Amino acid sequence: MKKIILYVHGKGGSSQEANEFVKNLHGFDILGVDYDDSYLPQIVMPQIRAAYNTAHKTHDKIYILANSIGAYFAMLSLQGFNITKALFISPVVDMEGLMLNMMKSAGVSEEDLRSRGEIVTSFGETLSWEYLRFVRENPISWDVHTEILYAEGDKLISRQSIENFINTHNAGLTIMHGGEHWFHTDEQIAFLIHWLINILIDSCEASRNIRRTLVTSVMS
Repeated sequence: MKKIILYVHGKGGSSQEANEFVKNLHGFDILGVDYDDSYLPQIVMPQIRAAYNTAHKTHDKIYILANSIGAYFAMLSLQGFNITKALFISPVVDMEGLMLNMMKSAGVSEEDLRSRGEIVTSFGETLSWEYLRFVRENPISWDVHTEILYAEGDKLISRQSIENFINTHNAGLTIMHGGEHWFHTDEQIAFLIHWLINILIDSCEASRNIRRTLVTSVMS
């Protein structure tokens, strides 16, 4: 039985990041999804679905590994598709809430954004009324068994949004004490790989009850 992981990168990332996981995830083929995260969701969706369709032709089981906004795009694009399991790293699970928080931080009202269309913030993000409207008009229905890796020190994704997702979906949660939204230090990457290996080993075993764990070190 052939298994493949579709890797959906985060903002500013690259499909080539998938190569970093190859040496650690034995028994799985890995395909980085090539898409441009600067585009509107309706343009990104066909790109992700095309990668799924390619994988589906040659593999029996398809897993999703998605980072940050890549998790939003993956859920939006692949809801209703045959996904064995999803693994999300620092995921955007409430896009509307994230956008409203950025608007609040920038002092931008919905009326301002609607009238101007786009507003560039002082912290480098471009707020888009068309984007916000799309998110509201296209709610996600996600029923895939999902495991989330969340960092205790994540300043972008609120803990409450993660908790809300966990409480309303078939999902498990692992939290890295002292971690950040972007897993990039040696310790953080080691933790991430350790988490991935454990989750994927579990996927090959008999089904277990969904767990919620607080992990404080790589060796926990």
